[in-house]
Amino acid sequence: MLWCSLLLAVPAFAQDGDGADGDGGAAPAPAQGAPAGGLSTDEAVIASGKEIFDANCKQCHAVNEKVVGPALAKVYDRRDLKWLINFIKYPQKVIESGDPYAVALYKEYNQFMPNHDFLKDDQIVAILSWVKKETDNPTITAGPAGGGGTGGASAEDSNTGGGSGVLTAVVVVLAGLLVVVLAVLALLSSVLVKYLQKEKNFSEEDREVLEQKVNWGKVFGSQAFLGIVSFIFLALVGKVTTESLIGVGIQQGYAPTQPIPFSHKLHAGQYEIDCKYCHTGVERAKSANIPSANICMNCHNAIKTTSPDIQKIYAALEKDEPIQWVRVHNLPDLAYFNHQQHVKVGGLECENCHGNIKEMEVVQQASLLTMGWCIDCHRKTDVNAKGNAYYDNLVQLHNSSSKQPLKVEDIGGLECSKCHY
Repeated sequence: MLWCSLLLAVPAFAQDGDGADGDGGAAPAPAQGAPAGGLSTDEAVIASGKEIFDANCKQCHAVNEKVVGPALAKVYDRRDLKWLINFIKYPQKVIESGDPYAVALYKEYNQFMPNHDFLKDDQIVAILSWVKKETDNPTITAGPAGGGGTGGASAEDSNTGGGSGVLTAVVVVLAGLLVVVLAVLALLSSVLVKYLQKEKNFSEEDREVLEQKVNWGKVFGSQAFLGIVSFIFLALVGKVTTESLIGVGIQQGYAPTQPIPFSHKLHAGQYEIDCKYCHTGVERAKSANIPSANICMNCHNAIKTTSPDIQKIYAALEKDEPIQWVRVHNLPDLAYFNHQQHVKVGGLECENCHGNIKEMEVVQQASLLTMGWCIDCHRKTDVNAKGNAYYDNLVQLHNSSSKQPLKVEDIGGLECSKCHY
């Protein structure tokens, strides 16, 4: 809903009392502050309204603050429910009908909102019911800059990296201490030899031992020394070779340059655009799919229209050609992965596999995405069986023989044919 509430949030135009009803005719607006008739107070309806709002409206609107479009607080007091439903579904039709309120807003913002006729009336009521609840009892959340969930993920990443840094520091300190100890021993040995050389009561045998020199040529040429050096060399070569072979096909950290720069930190982080708004197939298909240029145009038909990078989107649409985005996360053809199964059924968040995407200026592959990585996840992850009758018998059977939670591996998550067939 790019600007579905641009007209709903400007009280100056609400005072004219004109509006379109469901048939495109005129209907008086309720007085400012009048009860929001027709809205629901049912928690389930409100929860579904928030979900629909997050998927369709959140990229441009918030309730109590201006984002891309105006705040939606008390929109239900500015027009009656029938008018709101009609406008949200068919905004262009309402404007073309000559409705003064809608026309005035169109002249001010000079843009149409796409039709939302795919939403049912009760879904729009659910959205407005959630807006009312959020208006009356605003949820206090930390902004992108303040940390919140993003900050927590960043801290976790920092701790992970910090642990590796501490281990390296410990090794360096121990090596340094070893060098210091050897230097002190060498110094003590030298001082002791000089002291003993001043004594005159040594036998010839003792003096030979005291004055003997180390023949470094024999030391370096000895079989023992050569054997130790050869072993260390072969061990290092073996280690490097093994790691190189294991790393074949692993692209962790891969961050290719895209034809149009796109900041997930800005869109998903700062503006909190839901991942599912752009990656529309993530809950109903094997692939999350790359967004089409039409999705970009839902916002950029009015935002940063003169930007050279946005002009590339316009050019792609004019030529009717897709933007050649570079795929970041690649699985081999021999492996099968279904986003719907993991996101919709399993209830996993995007961050589980893709890392802290809301902090990525340039998207990169955060996880290994290897078979071992997937298997380890299946061994550790509990099955999301709550409210899903499909798992009732499996959970009952599992609980009869084990006190541990039902894991993915317990329902066949380690079977080869699940991912390879």
